[in-house]
Amino acid sequence: MEKIEKNHVLTEGCESLGIQLSKKQEEQFENYYNILIEWNQVMNLTGITDYDEVMRKHFVDSLSIVKAIDINKCSALLDVGTGAGFPGLPLKIVYPHLRVVLLDSLNKRINFLNEVTTKLGLTGIETIHGRAEDYARQKDYREQFDIVVSRAVANLASLSEYCIPYTKNNGLFISYKSGNVDTEYKEAKKAVFLLGGREKEVVKFMLPGSDIERSLVVIEKVKSTPKTYPRKAGLPAKEPIK
Repeated sequence: MEKIEKNHVLTEGCESLGIQLSKKQEEQFENYYNILIEWNQVMNLTGITDYDEVMRKHFVDSLSIVKAIDINKCSALLDVGTGAGFPGLPLKIVYPHLRVVLLDSLNKRINFLNEVTTKLGLTGIETIHGRAEDYARQKDYREQFDIVVSRAVANLASLSEYCIPYTKNNGLFISYKSGNVDTEYKEAKKAVFLLGGREKEVVKFMLPGSDIERSLVVIEKVKSTPKTYPRKAGLPAKEPIK
């Protein structure tokens, strides 16, 4: 019997998304996994540590955004609340042309991301430590990104206030969500409108190789975000726009 490659979950998952990985990219994902597990022993980066589960639930899931947009047409991407680098780092590995900025509020995670970036030999990537509400007021970041993404666990109204201010006019904010997002989507409509966005579509699908339902909420930036947003740090989470 032919031996199955160790990373078959990743390669098959990518193929189902229309992505063909090079040998170098496969090795980068392998190294990313190893560094993640090593650092996870001393700090909480992920509750998912099984090899196949990381490949599917973190790496393939991060890349599933291709169901909603053509990444090849994007040049600058911001990942808000990136945590252990999802989805920004997997997207950078597969689409090296992207200028990627990873934002997280915990400096230990930034140190981890810097280690991964260095060991994987990635360039054109920046890590920033701080609150989304604060960086969104800086001209170097406000309305500077073609695409803003987030897999952070927060309600869509709060995420919209974190992310839409960074999005260029005619750019997209895409939130990775579980399958059942309809109620949350409706409750975020006012926030999206006030922040200069417009609901474009919700792409629902099954995570490749699983029975896990996923949704990509795609919001288009149609006008500049009022200067009053985002509100001061902490408010979007405590008091989402309703």
